[in-house]
Amino acid sequence: MTTIAEPRREPLPQTRKSLTHKFAIAGHEGYLTIGLFADGQPGEIFIKMSKEGSTLSGLIQGFCRAFSLALQHGLSTSDAVERFRGMRFEPNGPTSNPEIPEASSILDYVALYIDQQFVQR
Repeated sequence: MTTIAEPRREPLPQTRKSLTHKFAIAGHEGYLTIGLFADGQPGEIFIKMSKEGSTLSGLIQGFCRAFSLALQHGLSTSDAVERFRGMRFEPNGPTSNPEIPEASSILDYVALYIDQQFVQR
């Protein structure tokens, strides 16, 4: 009989470093906060948009939880980025970040930013 290993979650420490980044996509401002593991890699994300409806807010919060849990269960940052890069929905368009001039959605922007800050370095 084959034994299946239980998924193992690596929670972040109670007190952790984080990075908060202000951004705008097509005039919609938001804040991305990335909680970091002790090795400096992302372990959780939070997104707060200034102009958002309850449906968009709920979907973004669900995405943040799923993305964070995936990282805490061992999905690599590069694999997580690949899963969400290129997703397309509004708001989309020009961003406030000259290093990421266009984004096809909030999730695309988050993936591009995490890629730039953590995967490419």
